[in-house]
Amino acid sequence: MQYKYKTMGITKTDHFTDNQNELAVLAKALGHPARIAIMEYLLKVDTCICGDIVNELPLSQPTVSQHLKELKKRWFNKRKY
Repeated sequence: MQYKYKTMGITKTDHFTDNQNELAVLAKALGHPARIAIMEYLLKVDTCICGDIVNELPLSQPTVSQHLKELKKRWFNKRKY
């Protein structure tokens, strides 16, 4: 039996609804346990100070900074406040 495969998968976001695309962005942003812990912490406090997160979580300052950068890039920049 011979199978025909498409040479290109469906990866273009325009094939999906806005809600599906938004949820995928959120899932990717929260795709690391450290980011979930950071988000949980941010939900408890009124400010986002990297040093405070470092004091609260068992993560180094560069690690926290990198995770915050990813969260900001993938999630926070998409929101209007």
